[in-house]
Amino acid sequence: MKKFGLLVLGGISAIVLLANMGSMIGLAISLMILYFSIKQFVKTESTFAKIIWAVVGLAALTASASNFPAIIGLAAIYLLYVVIKKWKEEKPEIMESDDPFTNFEKEWANLKNN
Repeated sequence: MKKFGLLVLGGISAIVLLANMGSMIGLAISLMILYFSIKQFVKTESTFAKIIWAVVGLAALTASASNFPAIIGLAAIYLLYVVIKKWKEEKPEIMESDDPFTNFEKEWANLKNN
């Protein structure tokens, strides 16, 4: 039953991830433009160039803010990672009892070796 729940949760998070893929790509592109514009703003010495790079940076910041659904996609990626990690988790081994009648073969092998 636990595997079924993980399967359903993984399926839902995969669908959410695919639905938000476009906004995630848009967020990545706008953040790269923002990073580049900040670097160029710091490098330039001209006032006109600083104004241009500030305008480009503000436009990229606005585009980044408009791609807010990408945060839901990032949460879906994390949830999918957790589901996959739990799916691959090993089951705990069954505790062997010390009762000689339940582990007769093991006890017999021990007696034969002594």
